[in-house]
Amino acid sequence: MSSAEVDAYLADVEEPKRSTLECLRRTILEVLPDAEQGISYGVPAFRVGGKVVAGFAAFTNHLSYLPHSGSVFPALRDELGPYRTSAGALQFPIDTPLPRPLVEHLVRVRVAQAFPDQKDPGAADGSRREDQ
Repeated sequence: MSSAEVDAYLADVEEPKRSTLECLRRTILEVLPDAEQGISYGVPAFRVGGKVVAGFAAFTNHLSYLPHSGSVFPALRDELGPYRTSAGALQFPIDTPLPRPLVEHLVRVRVAQAFPDQKDPGAADGSRREDQ
């Protein structure tokens, strides 16, 4: 996996989709600065501790945030009211980035689910602990 793969994916996406997804990419990386970027199942993905914990994709009439878990959205049902969701995708407009607090919450819930024994789910490399 490499960030160059994500760069290539985004280069093939037309505006305003590209700018909107670049904003989402930046936000995910601000939340998970040590995440490994790459392509998984043909779309950009972010891997932590060997597990894909976030991703996104461009489609004809919408963009999607992909948590790579079917249990993230049910945990955040109240926050997702204005968005269309399926088991594995949250759809949002091509020209409107997802709000940063929502992205932060989506990522943190997924990381906590992926690493249930980790005391600080925000620690991208699994090394930070509350007792340190």
